Amino acid sequence: MTETLAARNREAIEHQLSHPEFLALLIQDEVARREQKKYAMRFRRAGFRHNKTLESFDLDFNPNFNQALLKELASGGFIEEKVAVLIAGPCGTGKSHLAQALGHCAVQKGYDVLCHSQAKLLSYLHAARATNTYDRRFQSLVKVPLLIIDDFGLKPLKSPQDEDLHDLIDERYERGATIVTSNLDFGEWGDAFPNKLLGAATLDRLRHHAYRVVLDGESYRTPRPCAEKA
Repeated sequence: MTETLAARNREAIEHQLSHPEFLALLIQDEVARREQKKYAMRFRRAGFRHNKTLESFDLDFNPNFNQALLKELASGGFIEEKVAVLIAGPCGTGKSHLAQALGHCAVQKGYDVLCHSQAKLLSYLHAARATNTYDRRFQSLVKVPLLIIDDFGLKPLKSPQDEDLHDLIDERYERGATIVTSNLDFGEWGDAFPNKLLGAATLDRLRHHAYRVVLDGESYRTPRPCAEKA
């Protein structure tokens, strides 16, 4: 409280505040400081690659995007429902941006979030086997209220990656919310699994009551035109 004590003391004198009113101001400052500290910690632990927000998500690149759905997802209702948000579309249409922006909204609302690419997530679990920490790391992924898996299917799954992913989705089913982004059309997601039966079981759990988002606009990464030579 010492950080704002002097300023609040001057304010109390200038406005002739009572002792309880002065104390209430100091307590409000302390509560705000602690909430900001918790927010900063949640944001750091989330592992976002960039500080992407909904405010910086350019809807002009996706003119057909359902803005009512965007508002619903930003409210965090899907986290309470414990369902998935599946985001598909070509490269450069803002899938990762949208996923991280929704994760940012969740952090602001007090939820713990973890964000990994498919490759990093499965590498994380694979490395845990070598150090006998697999169960602990697996449970940390199971219990987080919102897990974001970016770039699903960018690299074909191999054994035991497909089993790890299935086990994770199975354990999180109806227990936590998951956001998954992919360059593949929804009908092609099963192609990422070498074991088609395992893939079908995994996707069946992901798709149940899931929100689907398709981004089909122009790419954010369109190169600039070359300058004409004089």
